[in-house]
Amino acid sequence: MQSIHFDIKDKSFHAISCGDPKNPLLLFLHGFPEYCDAWAAVLPFFADTHYCVAPDQRGYGKSWRGGNVGDYATKHLAADVLAMIKMFGNGKAAALVGHDWGASVAYACAMRAPEMLDNLVIINGVHPAPFQEGLASGGPQAKASQYIEWLRREGSEEALVANNFERMFGMFSKYMDMSWLTPQKKTDYRAAWRDLEGVKGMVNWYRATPLLVAKPGEPIPTDKLPQWDPKTLRIRMPHLLLWGLGDTALKPETRDALINYCEDLTIVEREDADHWIIHQHPKWVAMQIMAFLSRP
Repeated sequence: MQSIHFDIKDKSFHAISCGDPKNPLLLFLHGFPEYCDAWAAVLPFFADTHYCVAPDQRGYGKSWRGGNVGDYATKHLAADVLAMIKMFGNGKAAALVGHDWGASVAYACAMRAPEMLDNLVIINGVHPAPFQEGLASGGPQAKASQYIEWLRREGSEEALVANNFERMFGMFSKYMDMSWLTPQKKTDYRAAWRDLEGVKGMVNWYRATPLLVAKPGEPIPTDKLPQWDPKTLRIRMPHLLLWGLGDTALKPETRDALINYCEDLTIVEREDADHWIIHQHPKWVAMQIMAFLSRP
């Protein structure tokens, strides 16, 4: 595994990588509150067949942080990733793989530049349209996502870093299996989060998104929601969705409508996994991706 540093326009980025750069590119996008090493146990399975790159996205780890909330808008996050595909894959990725927030960026890239992706792989992540529908309904997803409103508040980053990031680690658990989060991994996460300014960049992703979250039992009227052109929401390339059924952060209602936006969708579920499936079952995740990419 290599650690690489590179620039996109005037911003510096960091990533881990493995494999031959001449091989087809697999680009892996982490979510919140993680960093590139979230994929460290998955990448080696592809080292002989692909060039694997897992970046710290902007605001995370050793990559650029700072700026204002607007610097974390989806258009900038997607532009970063598309620039990476040009840089590491000569304009083409065999697959873009996203988990959690990384899934949101991956979907944005698939919508904006479908010609640059041969395949899209999402792991316990959501397409923005059904996710917004779930958030606005005031039902189970709205209830599960009230933490988003808390993160958006001014000063939330101060609460997250207090007591050696105690509350930040609480963002992981939420009734899910955390046996993978060893003392050493906790040390590594603290080093990646670094300080108040580092966590502020991460939280700014939530502040920048236009998604609206209803209070439980109080649906948001449709005319108040973001208005998207349905044509821009289509996922046109082959799409694999891996899903840990024990996820308490993302509810089935946000996933079940995905078929309405995809032309070629494959869903594979695992019962003994939850939102953190890439840590709990990295080999299984890799094997599922490998099988999907090997389809005739």
